[in-house]
Amino acid sequence: MLTLGRHTITGMLSAGGKQFQDWSATYRLFEKARIKQNELFAPVINAILEELDEQTPLFTMIDDTLVRKRGRKVSGTGWKRDPLGPPFHTNFVWGQRYLQISAALPDLDVAGRARAIPIGFHHAPSAVKPRKNAPAEAWDEYKKQQELCKISAVGAAHLAELHKQIPERKIVCAVDGGFTNQEVFRSIPEGTTLIGRIRKDASLFEVPEETGRTSRGRKKYYGERLPTPEQTRENESIPWQRVRAFAAGKHHEFEIKTMTPVRWKSSKDRDMLVVIIRPLAYRPRKGAKLLYREPAYLICSDTRIPLEQLVQAYLWRWEIELNFRDEKTIMGVGEAQVRTSAAVQSVPAFVVATYAFLLLAAHSLRIKPTCLPSPKWYPQKPSNRCSTQKILSLFRAQYWNLDVDSNKSGFVSHLPETQPHFYSLNSLNSALCYALK
Repeated sequence: MLTLGRHTITGMLSAGGKQFQDWSATYRLFEKARIKQNELFAPVINAILEELDEQTPLFTMIDDTLVRKRGRKVSGTGWKRDPLGPPFHTNFVWGQRYLQISAALPDLDVAGRARAIPIGFHHAPSAVKPRKNAPAEAWDEYKKQQELCKISAVGAAHLAELHKQIPERKIVCAVDGGFTNQEVFRSIPEGTTLIGRIRKDASLFEVPEETGRTSRGRKKYYGERLPTPEQTRENESIPWQRVRAFAAGKHHEFEIKTMTPVRWKSSKDRDMLVVIIRPLAYRPRKGAKLLYREPAYLICSDTRIPLEQLVQAYLWRWEIELNFRDEKTIMGVGEAQVRTSAAVQSVPAFVVATYAFLLLAAHSLRIKPTCLPSPKWYPQKPSNRCSTQKILSLFRAQYWNLDVDSNKSGFVSHLPETQPHFYSLNSLNSALCYALK
C-alpha cells in the first residue's frame, strides 16, 4: 500500500526501506507456497459475517479476470481472448487467468448500497496441450484436464469450497453469462442460491406432471415448451411488476416479469425462476433524446427468493468489476515479476487480501469522501462514498505522518531499539526515491 512505483516484490521491499537488508526470506515466502489462501481470507469472511444478521444470507459474486504478461516462461500463461477488444474482431493477448470471489458488504449509511470485498483470488490456468507426437495417454489426460480447468468448473469448485467453510450460512451468488451453464447450475451446493444471466432465446419448459405410474424408461424432466424470455417480455397480456432496488448511486423502480416454476436444460430436474427486467430510460445530458439500455434476463435456482433481493443481488454483481479495476490500477496486481506456479498464485492473492483488509478498515471507521481535501480543479460532485484511491491516500498520509514525526530530530537513518519492527524510519524517503529512480 505504500509502494509508489511498480508493485513488484523489489518495489515493496524498497518502499518499506528494506532494500539494504536480506531479501531471501521474502522471496521464499512466496516461492515455497507458504501462504494458505483459505487462512489468508478467513478473517475477511468472518469480519463480513459479523456485520450481517444471522438470518441475512451472504451475497457473493464470481467472475474471472485477465492479467497481461510478457514472459513466455511464466507459469500459467497462454493466449487468451482480449475482453477489451472491439466487438467486430477477436483479439488475443498473452496473459494469466484468475478467478475471484467477492462478498457484498452493505453500507452503514445508505440503505441498499454495498461494496464488494474480495474473499478469494485463485489462479485458473488452462490445461497444457501436449506435443503432436505425444502418446495417446497424454492426450487422454489432456482432455480430462480441459474439463477440470474450464473457468466454470473452477468457479463451481470454489463455490462448493466456500460453502464448506461456512455451512451454517445461506449463500446467494450472482454470476454473469459465462458461468450460467450446466457445469455450475448442476453442482450448486445445498443452501446456495445462484443467479445468472441467460440468453433472450433460451429454451424453457414446463414442470412435467406426475403420472403416478411406474414404468420403464428414462425419467421425464421437461414438460411442454414455454415461450422464450424475449417472447414473454413482448407479451402485452403479462403485466409488469415494480421492484425497488439501489443502483448507480440512487434507488430505482425496476419493472420486471417473472416465469416460475420452469425447467431449463442446464439445471436438469431443478425448478427455476426467470426474471425479465425492463430497461431503464435515461438521458445522456439535459435536453437529449430519451435512450434505453438493453433488457436483462435472469435465471435463479431458488423459486421462493424475494424479488427485491434477487434484483438487488444481481445489481451488486457490478461491484466485482470495480474490484478488478482497483486491484490492477491501484494495488498493482500482476506487476510482480514472478514465474513459478506457487509464486503466481501466492503473490496476487497476498495483494488482493491486502486490498480486502484496506476496504474493511475503511468500512469499520466509516471513512467519508471528505477525509482529504480535494484539489481546486477537481469537480465538486456530491458523493457519500469514498473511493479506493482516497482510502489509500488517507492511509499513506497517516502512516507517513508517523514517519515524519519520528524523524524530526535530524532525520536519523538508524533504527532505535524502542521502535516496533513494523515501522521503518526510511519508508517515506525510500518509497519516494524508488518511485522517482
